[in-house]
Amino acid sequence: MAARRSRMSGDFKLRKTLRNIHTQLDNELKPAMQEAADKVLATMKQLVPRDSGQAAEALEAFVSKSGLDAEIGLRGKKDNRRFFYLKFLEYGTKGYSGAVYRRNDADAIGGEHTTNRDRSKLSGKNRLGRRETKNKSDGAHFFGKYPDIPARPAHPWLRPAYDVNKEFVLASIRHAVSNTLKRAAEELGNG
Repeated sequence: MAARRSRMSGDFKLRKTLRNIHTQLDNELKPAMQEAADKVLATMKQLVPRDSGQAAEALEAFVSKSGLDAEIGLRGKKDNRRFFYLKFLEYGTKGYSGAVYRRNDADAIGGEHTTNRDRSKLSGKNRLGRRETKNKSDGAHFFGKYPDIPARPAHPWLRPAYDVNKEFVLASIRHAVSNTLKRAAEELGNG
């Protein structure tokens, strides 16, 4: 879960010019972008909810050679799979009530009855009647065929990390872009 390819300047002509300048002389964009990315990363690590701290340690910042693109957050397929739950922490969950899928007379006939469940509330192409009923388990605990899963509130940490550092990031990048363009005009104009 990463804030990827953030476009601070939406002007594509400017990006092309800066990319061309990068091939001809060293620019100040990469160090400025790296500093800004590290600042946002430090704030992210402070804001991410912690249990063991492994997810916070997996967050990282990467800046391209040209300094025009930055990726902050989880990078790579392995970390995205391992820490998939960070999106649930960031945005929260709506919860799940298995009561809709239980028969009204389930208690009267001896518990949770699944083979002949109440289908009156189900409709559409992907209704539950066409799926195989599976037990819900995490390997250690059995939750039943249709567990009640409570909603979890959101604990945002991605966007607030950017919002806290937005002024610094924009000022730093604007300064680096203007210095790079000024230096390129002097050096390339004289050459």
